[in-house]
Order: sequence, then C-alpha cells, then structure tokens
Amino acid sequence: MKSLVDLAGRLAGRRVAVIGDVMLDHFLVGRIERISPEAPVPVVRVDSDDFRLGGAANVAHTIEALGGKAALVGLVGDDEASRVFRRALRMTNISDQHLVVDRSRHTTRKVRVVSGRNQQVIRLDYEDDGDPSAAIAASLHQQVHAAIAGASVVVLSDYRKGVVTPAIIAAAIDAAAATQTPVLIDPKVPDAARYQGATVITPNHHEAELMTGLRIKTSDDARHAARVLAEHSGASVLITWGEQGMWLLDASGSRREEAHFAAAAREVADVTGAGDTVIGVLALALASGARLADAARLANLAAGLVVGRFGPAAVKLDELMAAAERPAP
Repeated sequence: MKSLVDLAGRLAGRRVAVIGDVMLDHFLVGRIERISPEAPVPVVRVDSDDFRLGGAANVAHTIEALGGKAALVGLVGDDEASRVFRRALRMTNISDQHLVVDRSRHTTRKVRVVSGRNQQVIRLDYEDDGDPSAAIAASLHQQVHAAIAGASVVVLSDYRKGVVTPAIIAAAIDAAAATQTPVLIDPKVPDAARYQGATVITPNHHEAELMTGLRIKTSDDARHAARVLAEHSGASVLITWGEQGMWLLDASGSRREEAHFAAAAREVADVTGAGDTVIGVLALALASGARLADAARLANLAAGLVVGRFGPAAVKLDELMAAAERPAP
C-alpha cells in the first residue's frame, strides 16, 4: 500500500486544534487473591498504578505521537488530578496553555481496578458533566479561537462532560469557516443536526444507531445509517464498526463516495480509545492533503494497531508506516 506509506510519511509537522472533554485514565493493576470476608467482592492486591491521557487528550496524544502538533482545549479542575494530568501532558510534549480551570469542578478521572490478566474489576468515575458557567464558557470560547488560529484541521471530541456545547460547536465551526479549515467531530448526542456545519462526523456504530434509530447489522444497514446521518448533519460520515471495520460516506464532492473498510486488527485486547485514534489520524491525514477515503484507510490501520493494547494508547509513526507497508490481508 505504497500510497498509504507516502501519506503516513507526510503527517509530521501538521497542526491540529483539538477541542473537547479531557480525561485522566488511572489504572490500578494487581492480583486477585481471595474474596473479601466483609462482602462478596474480590480483594485486589495492587502492584502498580499507571496514568494515561484520555478523551480529547488521547486524541492530542495520538497526533503528537505521529509527529503532528496538537493545540488542546479542555476543562480541568483545580485538584490533584489536574496536576497529574498536566504532568502527563508535558511527558508527551502537549502544551497545557489552552486548558481552562474551573475550580467548582472535578478534573474528569476514571479509575480502573484491573487484575493481572487485564480484566477490569471495577471503574470509579470522578466527573462533573453539567454545562460550564457563563464565565468559564467565555474562557473556553477565547481558547477555542486561539487554538484554531494556525491549525490545518479542527477536531471536536465530545464525551458529554460539558465542553462540547452547541455554543462551542458553533464557535469552532464559525472560526474554522473563516479559513476554510475542515472540522471533524466525534459525536455523542443522538441529535445529528447538532453537528451541522461539520466536515466529517465519526460515530461508532452504537452512536450511529442512537442517532438514526436504525439497527446496524449489515453493510446495507451501515450504508442506510450513514446516508441518514449525512442528510441530518450535512457532513461526511465515517462509522467505526468494531470487528466489522468502518463504513465511509464521503459527501464532500459532487457525488457521494461510499466504501467499507475491513477491520485491520489482528488481535483485539481492548477497544478503549480506538475512536480517539481514528479521529486523530484522520485529522492529520486530511491536514496532509489526503482524500477522505485515503485518510480513512490510514485511520483504519492505526485503529487495528491500538486495539491490540490495553487501555488508551498512541500509535507511533514508525509503527503506522510499517503497518502501511504490509500487504493487505
């Protein structure tokens, strides 16, 4: 797949504005040795803990790991989790200059207790998902405009934690439109019309089902759902479909282009963060001048690599290029 190798080689140096719900993923890893005498629950003897970037921050991490430059806009609290989160950003060369602090909120943190075989025992969520106050929203608007200036592509990563409001969507789309900058949105709400003005939306198949009221079991189902989504949002649609791969409807040209990409994964360990990888690679590829179909093919390869790992993970450029060089299965 020489064309994809060439495309991967053009990703470095591209600038992407990433706007959305940032998270800190905290893993407590240990061994289950017995059942508690206090309640019928396992006792996990913790051996180590690990912090990773999640949500919109995982999108930014993907972009940086592939040689791009991400300007990350998000909302954090004034707490210990935010300090750990900022340290994790620095370790991946991502600036925290566009983060907005809301002292009334928790920094979104997901704590997963995991056994030695990567089996999740329980997850604890620290989060506030309400809309920000007027003052915090004004600060977010300011940072959105600052991040988009100079970016070749804009990504909105919506995890329904309060950042990607209709006002922020409109502000990002308006700012991007001034320079004809593409806007990619990973959606979460079932109202596709909320994303009017986006260039591409990237729902997974469960989200696509919620947004359309349709079941997606076959390629014909995926085609139908993508067409409904395109009609309601005015955007091109890339449905990520787990082991079934991806379905693309490119509505950007004078006529639609539709394609199904088979899953590239050889072994699936964990799908956490796969959607972040897809939209991050898609954004970099479009910033490099790729056609949407080629960008989707490259994103599909990257997703195939990341689902073979546990937890949110970023694909490195040399790994992606090696995958692109392998013959198609």
